[in-house]
Amino acid sequence: MTNQWRLDTLDQTLVLLSLNNRLPCLIYWGRRLPDNENLNSLSTAVAKDWGDNLLDKVPELSVLPEQSANFPGQLGCKMRGLDGMILSSNFVFLKDEAKDNSLSLVFLDKAIEQTYTLTIISFEESNMYSLSAKIDSKKPIFMDWFSAPVILAPQNSNEMIDYGGQWGGEFRSQITPWVTGTHLRESRSGTTSHANFPGLLIPTIESSENSGSCYGFHYGWSGGHRMIAEQLPDGRRQVQFGNTENSDLISGNSFETAKLYISHSSNGISGVGKSFRSHVANSIIKAPKDNVRPVHYNCWEAIYFDHNIDQLKEIASLASEIGAERFVLDDGWFKGRDSANSSLGDWDVDKNKYPSGLQPLISHIHSLKMSFGLWFEPEMVSPNSNLYRQHPEWIMGHKDQTLGRDQLVLNIAIKDVEDYLFKKISALLTEYPIEYIKWDHNRVLPYPDASQTKSLYVLLKRIRLAYPKVEIESCSSGGGRIDYGILENTQRVWLSDSNDAIERLRIQHEAILWLPTSITGSHVGPKVCHTSGRELPLAFRAWVAAQRHMGFEMDPRALSPSDKALLKAVTNWWKENRQWMKDANILRLPCVDKSITAEIQINSSENHFVVFAGQNALSEFSSPVPLVLSGLDSMAMYNVSLYNKNHINSLGKSDGGLLQKTLKLSGQFLMNHGLQLPKAFPASMMVIEGDKAA
Repeated sequence: MTNQWRLDTLDQTLVLLSLNNRLPCLIYWGRRLPDNENLNSLSTAVAKDWGDNLLDKVPELSVLPEQSANFPGQLGCKMRGLDGMILSSNFVFLKDEAKDNSLSLVFLDKAIEQTYTLTIISFEESNMYSLSAKIDSKKPIFMDWFSAPVILAPQNSNEMIDYGGQWGGEFRSQITPWVTGTHLRESRSGTTSHANFPGLLIPTIESSENSGSCYGFHYGWSGGHRMIAEQLPDGRRQVQFGNTENSDLISGNSFETAKLYISHSSNGISGVGKSFRSHVANSIIKAPKDNVRPVHYNCWEAIYFDHNIDQLKEIASLASEIGAERFVLDDGWFKGRDSANSSLGDWDVDKNKYPSGLQPLISHIHSLKMSFGLWFEPEMVSPNSNLYRQHPEWIMGHKDQTLGRDQLVLNIAIKDVEDYLFKKISALLTEYPIEYIKWDHNRVLPYPDASQTKSLYVLLKRIRLAYPKVEIESCSSGGGRIDYGILENTQRVWLSDSNDAIERLRIQHEAILWLPTSITGSHVGPKVCHTSGRELPLAFRAWVAAQRHMGFEMDPRALSPSDKALLKAVTNWWKENRQWMKDANILRLPCVDKSITAEIQINSSENHFVVFAGQNALSEFSSPVPLVLSGLDSMAMYNVSLYNKNHINSLGKSDGGLLQKTLKLSGQFLMNHGLQLPKAFPASMMVIEGDKAA
C-alpha cells in the first residue's frame, strides 16, 4: 500500500511517501509546488536507480532509518532492552490524522510492542515547519539515540554551515564540505553550549547570501544534543538532530524528541534567517506584540560585587539621564555574596549591603521612571553556602567533582529542589516590584541529563504562570544556552559575555539569522573591554549596541560630558527607530572587502532603510569597495545620507560622497553597483539612512 502526504506553507512544500506501509521518506522539500502537482507522478520521479551488486534495491532513507530496512548509514534510533539486548524496529503504518496545518502519523511494531508517532506542523506566515517524534514502548527500554524526524538533505549542495565558538566568542560559522561519511556535532555540556549552537544551513550550489535555494535547521532543545550530517556512498544525504542523554542510567516507556524547526528559502541564507526570526517573534516568544523594548542598564561591569546603595543610586540617576529605561541589579545583592566563590543558593537580600532591603533602591529607580530587574543563578549552588551545608544530596554528580566557577549544579529534577527554588524566587517577586529577571547559568553540567532540562522548563513555566508580567532573560555565561526551547519560556537572550564591540559585531552578524533584534541584548561596554582588554571608541560601541536590543553596561560615572552627550544621542536615535526596527526585514550584505561587516534593515512599508556598515579592521584596499545593497525597490529613487558623519574618523581625502552630501540614487544602482563608503579607521560604524523619494 502506498501513502502520500503533503504540507505547505506560503512559500514551500513538504511531501512524504510511504511504500508498503513502511515508515515514510521525505521525497520533496523545497519551493512550493503547484496545487495540482500529481503526487503519484512525483513519487515515481524520485525513484532511485542503482548499479552496485550489494542489494537488489536502494534501501529506504526514511524519517527513522531502520536496520530492518537494510539501511547502511547512521540509524535514526538505537535502543536496548533492560537485558542489554539490541532492539531492532520494523514499524508499519497504523493511522494518520491530517489537518490544514498539521500531520500526525502513527506506526506500530507488534513484535517489540512499540509505536512511533511523527508530528509535523506547518506555519504558513513564518514559512516554517516543526517536526517531532515519539516512541512509546509497552516494556521499559534504554534509548541510546533517538533522532527527530530525519531529513533527506539536498544533493545539489557542496557544503554545509554550522557554528562553533567559545565563551566570549560565540557563533563562529564553520563551513564543511559534503564528503562520503559522517559530520558529527555534539554538545555534552548539558546545555546548548557556546561551541555547539544547534543550527545548520545547507546552501545549494547556486545560492548566495540573498538569492538561490538554502535549507535551514534548528533543534529547539536547551540540553545536550547531537547533529549528524551524513553522505552515503550512493550520494544521498541525511540530517539528524536529537538529545544527548545519559541513557545508561535512565530507562523508560516513552521517549520524545524536541522540535526540529526547518525552513527552505528561495532567497538565499538571509531568506532562511527571515523565516526563523519571524517564527521566533510570532510563534515562540510569549510577549505582547506591541511591546516597547526598554533601554537596559546593567550594573555588573560597573561595580561587580561591590554593592553600595548610595553609589548605585548615583549610577541609576546617570544611566537614566543618558536614556536607560530599565535598571538591572546583577550578582552580589544576596547574603554573603562578596565574591564568586560563595553563597549561591542562599537567595536572601544581604542586610549588610541593603539594611532596609531592596526597596529604597527600587523606589529611587522608579522615581527615575525606570523599571527594575534582578539577577539570579538558580540552577547552581556554592559549596560555601547554607543551602549546600543543609542539602549536599541535592547536587548533580560526585561530591568530589571539579568545580566550575567555584560552584556545583543543583539537581532540579528532584522535586524538593524545584520547590525550594520556586519558593525563594517567588518570595522576592512578591515582596518587591521586580519586572525583569536575568536568569544566569555559569557552569557546565557534570553530565548531560535530559531530566535537568525538562525540570528547568517546568520551573520557568511555574514562574511565568505565577508572575506573567515578569520578563526573563536567558544568560549562560553569555551565549551558552540560546535555542528555541529556552525561548519558549524567556523573552531575551544575552548573546555573549563579551562587550568587545568588534567581537560583538561579528557575533550579531551571525546570530541575526536565528534571533530577532528585539530579543537580542547588546550593551555598550566600558572603554577598555573587560574580556579582551581592547580599547574602542564610544561611538563604535554605541552604534554596535544600537543594532539590537540596546543597553549599557559600564560605569556612567567614568563618562566625560562629551561622552554622555554622544551616548545619549545614539540612544535617542535608537528609541526613535526601535519600533519599526523590531519588525524590519534584515539582510546581511556580503562585501569583497572582509574588513566591512554590514547589514540593511528595511521597514515594513519598504520606504525607509538603515545600513549598518562596521569597519572591523584595516582594509586590504587603498580605496573602499562599493557596498552592494539588497532588498530595495529597483525602480524607486532613494535619498541616501550618512547619519553619523560626526562619529566617523575618516582617512579619506575626497571632498564628495556621503561624508558631505545626501545622494539621490535608484534602488537598481544601489543593488548592482553599490554605495561608495568613506575611507574610515577600524572600529568605525557607518550608519546610512535611506528614504524613498517622492
